Amino acid sequence: MSNRRLPVYILLDTSGSMRGEPIHSVNVGLQAMFSALRQDPYALESVHLSIITFDIEAREYLPLTPLDEVRLEEIQTPQSGATFLGAALELLIEQVDRDIRKSTDDKKGDWRPLLFVMTDGSPSDLHAYRQAIIKLKKRHFGSIVACAVGPKAKLDLLRELTDRVVQLDTLDAAAFSSFFKWVSASVAVGSSSAGLEDQVTLPPPPAEVQLVL
Repeated sequence: MSNRRLPVYILLDTSGSMRGEPIHSVNVGLQAMFSALRQDPYALESVHLSIITFDIEAREYLPLTPLDEVRLEEIQTPQSGATFLGAALELLIEQVDRDIRKSTDDKKGDWRPLLFVMTDGSPSDLHAYRQAIIKLKKRHFGSIVACAVGPKAKLDLLRELTDRVVQLDTLDAAAFSSFFKWVSASVAVGSSSAGLEDQVTLPPPPAEVQLVL
C-alpha cells in the first residue's frame, strides 16, 4: 500500500456573519463530505485532511489527519468580528512547511496538496492576505479553489489567490451540502489521479455552485 499522502486543506470563514444557519450548514456539509470520502478506497488510502478556521484569529481546527481518524467537534462562530483570511493563509503556509513530506532520492514525498477556501466576506487584513498569496504560490498546490458565499464575498480579491473561484448565492443548507459534495468529489478525483498531472482536473460543479469565469 502506498504511503504517499494527498494533503487536503480546508480554510473556513467562521466570522460573525456565519452565525446561525450558515455555520450549522457548514458542519452538516463537512460530516456529509467525510462520509462520502470514507466510502472511496483511493481517498481512504491517501487523503489526509486539515481544517483551519478564521475570524478574529486563525486556528488550526484539525491538524493534518488521516481520513479514517478524523473526528470533528461542532465548529462555532463568535458573535461578531473580523475576517482574518491573511492570517489563515500564513498559518496554512506554516502547516504546509511543517507537514508536507518532500521527495528524497529513495522515497517519494506527498502528492501536491489541494486547498479549498470558503468565505462570505473579504479579508480584514488585506495587506497580510496579499503578502501571504505571494508566499503561497511558491508552495506548489495541485489545486486551489476559492468559494465565495453570498453577496458580500469579494470575487476580485479571491481571484488574486486562484483562478478557480466558485460562487454560492445563498447561505442555506442545500447550497452548502452541494458545495461539500463537490469538494469530496474533487478530492476523490485528486486521490485517484494523484501525481498523474500538474493540476488536478476537478469535476464540474453542481448547479448550486457556479464557476466564476
